[in-house]
Amino acid sequence: MLAVALSACRVDASVDVEMVENGSGVITVTAVADAELVARAPGLADDLRFDDLLAAGWVLEGPATTADGGLSVVLRHTFSSPEQATALLASLNGTDGPLEAVALSRTASKQQIDYALTGGARLEAGLASFTDPDLLAAVGATPYADSIASAGLAPEQVVGLSFSVSLPGTVNGSTGAIDPAGGDDRVRWSIPLDGSPLDLATNSTVSLERGRLWQVLATVALVALVVWVAASAVFIAFVARARRRRAR
Repeated sequence: MLAVALSACRVDASVDVEMVENGSGVITVTAVADAELVARAPGLADDLRFDDLLAAGWVLEGPATTADGGLSVVLRHTFSSPEQATALLASLNGTDGPLEAVALSRTASKQQIDYALTGGARLEAGLASFTDPDLLAAVGATPYADSIASAGLAPEQVVGLSFSVSLPGTVNGSTGAIDPAGGDDRVRWSIPLDGSPLDLATNSTVSLERGRLWQVLATVALVALVVWVAASAVFIAFVARARRRRAR
Protein backbone atom coordinates (compact mmCIF):
# COMPACT_ATOMS: atom_id res chain seq x y z
CA MET A 1 0.00 0.00 0.00
CA LEU A 2 2.90 2.36 0.76
CA ALA A 3 4.44 1.63 -2.65
CA VAL A 4 1.15 2.36 -4.40
CA ALA A 5 0.65 5.57 -2.45
CA LEU A 6 4.15 6.86 -3.07
CA SER A 7 4.14 5.89 -6.74
CA ALA A 8 1.08 8.10 -7.18
CA CYS A 9 2.91 11.09 -5.66
CA ARG A 10 5.17 12.98 -8.02
CA VAL A 11 6.89 16.33 -8.33
CA ASP A 12 8.15 17.57 -11.70
CA ALA A 13 10.47 20.58 -11.98
CA SER A 14 11.86 22.35 -15.02
CA VAL A 15 14.36 25.13 -15.65
CA ASP A 16 13.77 26.89 -18.96
CA VAL A 17 15.99 29.57 -20.54
CA GLU A 18 14.76 31.74 -23.40
CA MET A 19 17.09 34.20 -25.14
CA VAL A 20 16.38 36.76 -27.89
CA GLU A 21 18.78 38.15 -30.49
CA ASN A 22 20.29 40.92 -28.35
CA GLY A 23 21.29 38.39 -25.66
CA SER A 24 18.57 39.25 -23.16
CA GLY A 25 15.80 36.93 -22.07
CA VAL A 26 14.10 35.18 -19.18
CA ILE A 27 14.72 32.16 -16.96
CA THR A 28 11.61 30.29 -15.83
CA VAL A 29 11.52 27.70 -13.06
CA THR A 30 8.37 25.60 -12.80
CA ALA A 31 7.53 23.04 -10.12
CA VAL A 32 4.35 20.95 -10.21
CA ALA A 33 3.17 18.56 -7.49
CA ASP A 34 0.43 16.13 -8.45
CA ALA A 35 -2.95 15.87 -6.74
CA GLU A 36 -1.99 12.80 -4.70
CA LEU A 37 0.97 14.58 -3.12
CA VAL A 38 -1.18 17.62 -2.30
CA ALA A 39 -3.74 15.33 -0.69
CA ARG A 40 -1.04 13.72 1.46
CA ALA A 41 0.40 17.15 2.41
CA PRO A 42 -2.63 19.48 2.58
CA GLY A 43 -0.60 22.33 4.08
CA LEU A 44 2.00 22.29 1.32
CA ALA A 45 1.03 25.63 -0.25
CA ASP A 46 1.14 27.43 3.10
CA ASP A 47 4.49 25.88 4.03
CA LEU A 48 6.35 27.20 0.99
CA ARG A 49 8.62 30.21 1.57
CA PHE A 50 9.81 32.55 -1.19
CA ASP A 51 11.17 35.58 0.68
CA ASP A 52 14.79 34.99 -0.35
CA LEU A 53 13.85 34.44 -4.00
CA LEU A 54 11.70 37.56 -4.13
CA ALA A 55 14.51 39.55 -2.53
CA ALA A 56 16.82 38.27 -5.28
CA GLY A 57 14.54 39.65 -7.99
CA TRP A 58 12.54 36.56 -8.93
CA VAL A 59 8.87 37.08 -9.83
CA LEU A 60 6.48 34.54 -8.33
CA GLU A 61 3.32 33.04 -9.83
CA GLY A 62 1.41 30.83 -7.40
CA PRO A 63 1.24 28.58 -5.59
CA ALA A 64 -1.76 27.81 -7.79
CA THR A 65 -4.06 24.82 -8.04
CA THR A 66 -3.75 22.84 -11.27
CA ALA A 67 -6.68 21.48 -13.27
CA ASP A 68 -6.30 18.00 -11.75
CA GLY A 69 -6.00 19.23 -8.15
CA GLY A 70 -2.23 19.48 -7.97
CA LEU A 71 -0.13 22.51 -7.11
CA SER A 72 2.15 24.59 -9.33
CA VAL A 73 4.73 27.27 -8.64
CA VAL A 74 6.36 29.39 -11.36
CA LEU A 75 9.36 31.68 -10.83
CA ARG A 76 10.75 34.03 -13.47
CA HIS A 77 13.80 36.26 -13.68
CA THR A 78 14.78 38.40 -16.66
CA PHE A 79 18.39 38.88 -17.76
CA SER A 80 20.01 41.51 -19.94
CA SER A 81 23.03 39.52 -21.16
CA PRO A 82 24.33 35.94 -21.44
CA GLU A 83 26.72 36.69 -18.57
CA GLN A 84 23.85 37.63 -16.28
CA ALA A 85 21.93 34.51 -17.31
CA THR A 86 24.98 32.42 -16.44
CA ALA A 87 25.21 34.06 -13.01
CA LEU A 88 21.49 33.54 -12.35
CA LEU A 89 21.72 29.84 -13.19
CA ALA A 90 24.71 29.50 -10.87
CA SER A 91 22.86 31.21 -8.00
CA LEU A 92 19.78 29.08 -8.63
CA ASN A 93 21.86 25.91 -8.66
CA GLY A 94 23.84 26.49 -5.46
CA THR A 95 26.94 24.49 -4.58
CA ASP A 96 25.55 20.95 -4.91
CA GLY A 97 22.78 21.41 -7.47
CA PRO A 98 22.39 19.50 -10.72
CA LEU A 99 23.89 22.11 -13.07
CA GLU A 100 27.65 21.99 -13.60
CA ALA A 101 29.41 25.06 -15.05
CA VAL A 102 26.47 25.91 -17.29
CA ALA A 103 27.25 29.04 -19.32
CA LEU A 104 25.58 31.00 -22.11
CA SER A 105 27.44 33.08 -24.70
CA ARG A 106 26.79 35.38 -27.66
CA THR A 107 29.43 36.24 -30.28
CA ALA A 108 28.68 38.73 -33.06
CA SER A 109 30.46 39.41 -36.34
CA LYS A 110 29.52 41.28 -39.53
CA GLN A 111 28.18 38.10 -41.10
CA GLN A 112 26.38 36.37 -38.21
CA ILE A 113 25.65 36.09 -34.49
CA ASP A 114 26.55 32.84 -32.75
CA TYR A 115 24.86 31.66 -29.55
CA ALA A 116 25.95 28.75 -27.38
CA LEU A 117 25.14 26.86 -24.21
CA THR A 118 27.84 24.74 -22.57
CA GLY A 119 28.06 22.78 -19.35
CA GLY A 120 26.71 19.63 -17.81
CA ALA A 121 24.18 18.23 -15.38
CA ARG A 122 24.54 15.60 -12.71
CA LEU A 123 22.61 14.70 -9.57
CA GLU A 124 25.56 13.07 -7.87
CA ALA A 125 23.89 13.18 -4.44
CA GLY A 126 20.50 11.96 -5.68
CA LEU A 127 17.59 13.51 -3.82
CA ALA A 128 20.02 15.28 -1.49
CA SER A 129 20.91 17.52 -4.44
CA PHE A 130 17.56 19.26 -3.94
CA THR A 131 18.35 20.25 -0.37
CA ASP A 132 20.86 22.49 1.35
CA PRO A 133 23.12 21.86 4.36
CA ASP A 134 20.80 23.70 6.76
CA LEU A 135 17.83 21.53 5.77
CA LEU A 136 19.86 18.33 6.05
CA ALA A 137 21.07 19.38 9.50
CA ALA A 138 17.53 20.21 10.65
CA VAL A 139 15.94 17.00 9.34
CA GLY A 140 18.91 14.74 10.03
CA ALA A 141 18.59 12.99 6.68
CA THR A 142 17.45 13.52 3.10
CA PRO A 143 13.69 14.22 3.26
CA TYR A 144 11.50 11.31 2.09
CA ALA A 145 14.49 9.26 0.96
CA ASP A 146 13.81 6.44 3.45
CA SER A 147 10.12 6.29 2.55
CA ILE A 148 10.90 6.08 -1.16
CA ALA A 149 13.55 3.40 -0.62
CA SER A 150 11.31 1.31 1.66
CA ALA A 151 8.62 1.41 -1.00
CA GLY A 152 11.06 -0.07 -3.49
CA LEU A 153 10.89 2.96 -5.75
CA ALA A 154 13.64 4.71 -7.66
CA PRO A 155 13.94 8.50 -7.24
CA GLU A 156 13.02 9.12 -10.89
CA GLN A 157 9.63 7.50 -10.24
CA VAL A 158 8.64 10.30 -7.86
CA VAL A 159 10.75 13.24 -9.04
CA GLY A 160 11.34 14.60 -12.55
CA LEU A 161 13.80 17.32 -13.52
CA SER A 162 14.33 18.86 -16.96
CA PHE A 163 16.36 21.71 -18.42
CA SER A 164 15.67 23.51 -21.68
CA VAL A 165 17.03 26.43 -23.67
CA SER A 166 15.69 28.41 -26.61
CA LEU A 167 18.38 30.30 -28.52
CA PRO A 168 17.78 32.65 -31.47
CA GLY A 169 18.34 31.49 -35.02
CA THR A 170 18.92 28.04 -36.43
CA VAL A 171 20.18 25.25 -34.18
CA ASN A 172 23.44 23.89 -35.60
CA GLY A 173 24.02 21.06 -33.17
CA SER A 174 22.90 19.89 -29.76
CA THR A 175 23.22 17.05 -27.26
CA GLY A 176 19.54 17.49 -26.36
CA ALA A 177 16.30 16.88 -28.20
CA ILE A 178 14.25 19.49 -30.02
CA ASP A 179 11.02 19.96 -28.09
CA PRO A 180 8.17 19.78 -30.64
CA ALA A 181 5.85 21.49 -28.17
CA GLY A 182 8.18 24.46 -27.84
CA GLY A 183 7.50 25.87 -31.28
CA ASP A 184 10.79 27.79 -31.24
CA ASP A 185 13.52 25.15 -31.65
CA ARG A 186 13.65 24.72 -27.88
CA VAL A 187 16.19 22.08 -26.86
CA ARG A 188 15.33 20.00 -23.80
CA TRP A 189 17.18 17.55 -21.58
CA SER A 190 15.81 15.20 -18.93
CA ILE A 191 18.32 15.09 -16.09
CA PRO A 192 18.78 11.56 -14.70
CA LEU A 193 18.53 11.09 -10.95
CA ASP A 194 20.90 8.11 -10.79
CA GLY A 195 24.03 10.27 -10.70
CA SER A 196 25.04 9.71 -14.32
CA PRO A 197 26.51 12.78 -16.07
CA LEU A 198 24.66 14.61 -18.82
CA ASP A 199 26.27 16.88 -21.41
CA LEU A 200 24.40 20.15 -21.88
CA ALA A 201 25.55 21.69 -25.15
CA THR A 202 23.84 23.43 -28.02
CA ASN A 203 24.59 26.27 -30.42
CA SER A 204 22.70 28.32 -32.96
CA THR A 205 23.34 31.02 -35.55
CA VAL A 206 21.52 34.10 -36.76
CA SER A 207 22.74 35.06 -40.22
CA LEU A 208 23.06 38.74 -41.00
CA GLU A 209 23.29 38.05 -44.74
CA ARG A 210 19.52 38.36 -44.94
CA GLY A 211 19.95 42.11 -44.63
CA ARG A 212 22.51 42.46 -47.44
CA LEU A 213 19.92 43.72 -49.99
CA TRP A 214 18.85 46.44 -47.61
CA GLN A 215 22.47 47.33 -46.95
CA VAL A 216 23.04 47.71 -50.69
CA LEU A 217 19.92 49.85 -51.05
CA ALA A 218 20.99 51.96 -48.08
CA THR A 219 24.43 52.48 -49.63
CA VAL A 220 22.89 53.45 -52.98
CA ALA A 221 20.54 55.87 -51.22
CA LEU A 222 23.45 57.41 -49.33
CA VAL A 223 25.46 57.90 -52.54
CA ALA A 224 22.42 59.42 -54.23
CA LEU A 225 21.97 61.81 -51.31
CA VAL A 226 25.60 62.91 -51.49
CA VAL A 227 25.34 63.45 -55.25
CA TRP A 228 22.12 65.43 -54.78
CA VAL A 229 23.68 67.63 -52.11
CA ALA A 230 26.74 68.24 -54.32
CA ALA A 231 24.57 69.03 -57.33
CA SER A 232 22.46 71.39 -55.25
CA ALA A 233 25.58 73.20 -54.04
CA VAL A 234 26.86 73.57 -57.62
CA PHE A 235 23.46 74.83 -58.79
CA ILE A 236 23.23 77.38 -55.96
CA ALA A 237 26.73 78.60 -56.74
CA PHE A 238 25.84 78.89 -60.43
CA VAL A 239 22.67 80.91 -59.66
CA ALA A 240 24.54 83.22 -57.28
CA ARG A 241 27.26 83.82 -59.88
CA ALA A 242 24.69 84.52 -62.57
CA ARG A 243 22.94 87.08 -60.36
CA ARG A 244 26.21 88.90 -59.66
CA ARG A 245 26.93 89.12 -63.39
CA ARG A 246 23.42 90.43 -64.07
CA ALA A 247 23.80 93.01 -61.28
CA ARG A 248 27.02 94.25 -62.87
